[in-house]
Amino acid sequence: MNEVPSTFAPRWPRDTRSEPPAVGDEREVLTSFLDWHRETFALKCSGLSADQLSERSVPPSTMSLHGLLRHLAGVERWWFRLQFAGEDLPLLHYSDDDPEQDFDDLAGDVTEAFGIWRAECLRSREIVAAAALDDTGIRRATGEPISLRTILVKLIAEYARHNGHADLLRERIDGSTGM
Repeated sequence: MNEVPSTFAPRWPRDTRSEPPAVGDEREVLTSFLDWHRETFALKCSGLSADQLSERSVPPSTMSLHGLLRHLAGVERWWFRLQFAGEDLPLLHYSDDDPEQDFDDLAGDVTEAFGIWRAECLRSREIVAAAALDDTGIRRATGEPISLRTILVKLIAEYARHNGHADLLRERIDGSTGM
């Protein structure tokens, strides 16, 4: 059997994710899978320095784990707080003049970025817990309704896509794969 060179051995911490249920009601399955993807993203970022998290390791792309973190915080706010709950808040890491600032402008503390992301996830969970899956918010761009169920599915897809990006970024940084 071939041994994996130590420079490419996985450096993941212990997997503490809660496995989503194989059987459950729709709310339980949707929220559990979204939380599983959130935990997966956090796991992919764990054990890295601020410099490593901010490393753009797949040129010419400006994507980094730090940028993904900022992006996902903005996505949480956009869908749950702005679109669904109708809260009057500024966008995170985005403006019409600088739509890519979540990836391009990595000024700021990674610890602070994790705090913002965790706070947005917490607020999202509170909004979801207080609503029915069929409840609707209003899309800001179109004025059309969108159900909480649809938003949950969109967020699961968003995290799944970006967890794939995070896999590639992490592998380029320290050789870790999987999870």
